[in-house]
This record gives sequence, structure tokens and C-alpha cells, in this order.
Amino acid sequence: MAEIKIPTVECQMMIRKPVSTVFQAFIDPAITTKFWFTKSSGQLETGKTITWQWEMYGVSDNIKVKEIIPNQKVTIEWDNPATTVDFEFTALTEETTYVIIRNYGFSQKGDDLIEAIKNNTGGFTTVLDGLKAYLEFGIELNLVKDKFPHIRQK
Repeated sequence: MAEIKIPTVECQMMIRKPVSTVFQAFIDPAITTKFWFTKSSGQLETGKTITWQWEMYGVSDNIKVKEIIPNQKVTIEWDNPATTVDFEFTALTEETTYVIIRNYGFSQKGDDLIEAIKNNTGGFTTVLDGLKAYLEFGIELNLVKDKFPHIRQK
């Protein structure tokens, strides 16, 4: 019998920083706003619902924090449309971390599913690229801010 595969976006990147530093970059919005969203209602904590905003696009999303395993994994659930995202952190050495982002639980079908997977793959790749530049070199590349200039609000 053929195995049924669940559609999953997977993006990954090695970051030349200790696992605790990379993990904290996703937990602490004071850091995350340097490479991803522009505003957050708080730090990620298991069981909390946090609102992330991308002010330049006039959009926000509610994020439910499902699980946090310090320096290993963060699992969140987006609200619109509802999908699950796992951020996994593996220390390769004391000074390097491998980050894998997996996004799954898509409700779309057919062309809509293909479009969602394409958009989320590009989005999470952009997040990892921005993370790498910020943590390794202290540079805010504004990748997310500049991704869709034709729909910018500000």
C-alpha cells in the first residue's frame, strides 16, 4: 500500500552561533523583530497566544505556542490559515546551530495548496536568511520588509 505523504514545507540553515543564542532569537521578540515581524505582543511561552504584526503590510497573525523545549524545539500554530510550524535547533558544535523549520497541516487542496507551499517555503527561507545575517554579522537586511514592495502600507 502506498504511503500517504503529508504536505510539509521544510527549510533549513546553519547559523554560526551557539544553540542558546539561535533559540533565543525566535523566543524573544526584541531579537526576532530584527529579521522577521515588526511587532509582537510578547515573548513566546508554552500555552500563550501571541500576536505578531508586519506593520509595513498592515497585517498581523495570532500565534498559539504549543510547545517549547529549551534550545531544541518550538512548536506554534498559526491562526490564518491554521497550520503548525516546528522550529528545531541542533547544536552542531559549541558555536554552530542547525535550524530546521517545518510547516504542515495545510487545509488547502490542488492549486491553492501548491501556492501555499510555495509562499511558505519562500517566506521561511527569507526568515532564515535574515536570521543568519543578523546573528552572524549584526546586519538587518530588511528582507521581509522589502519582499513585497508593491503591497507596502508604509
